[in-house]
Amino acid sequence: MQPLWRLGQQYQGASLDPADCDPDPFVEVSRWLTLAVDGGIPQANAMTLATVDERGRPAARIVLLKEVDARGFVFYTSYIGRKARDLSTHPYAALVLWWEPLHRQVRVEGQVEVVSPEESDAYFASRPRGSQLGAIASPQSQVIESREELEAKVQELQMHYGEQMPPRPDTWGGYRVVPDTIELWQGQPSRLHDRVRYQLTENGWMRDRLAP
Repeated sequence: MQPLWRLGQQYQGASLDPADCDPDPFVEVSRWLTLAVDGGIPQANAMTLATVDERGRPAARIVLLKEVDARGFVFYTSYIGRKARDLSTHPYAALVLWWEPLHRQVRVEGQVEVVSPEESDAYFASRPRGSQLGAIASPQSQVIESREELEAKVQELQMHYGEQMPPRPDTWGGYRVVPDTIELWQGQPSRLHDRVRYQLTENGWMRDRLAP
């Protein structure tokens, strides 16, 4: 393998200035998401989710952003896995979306809340049947004997529900990251990157420029 330091590249992108960004960070993030999706970036809604456990040890993994609006950023997962255990102890998280062809990233930090059962039910009903059965069958983050054991459970559920849609299990649903900080990052030549930070204050969202 070639030395990792040789893998660097010169970033290039349109300039990013706080004055040109929408006062509402959710509007600006939605614009960036639309550009990424319309630009054909694969899995443009993939994001890193970082949490902290009861020992203060961080963990990060990729999850899929399923909704963003003025209330926050929503993802869905098991309520019994590592993520859920971390969030029950420390209900705060950080998110990162990275779109390499655009040399852009979005960073989000904030408190985490469980979405309503109605929202989780609606999203669960929209999922492919295989994903629904997988969510029921998988004891996420727990040790299992083999993949065959998991596949057998899915087959058992297929026979049990037949053509009926399985109900959402109580052990699966959504979380919403309610941000107090959002940062937009645009790569620039010579590592003089543009960074615009939004911070939530008593008077609403404030935005400023950070040094690269």
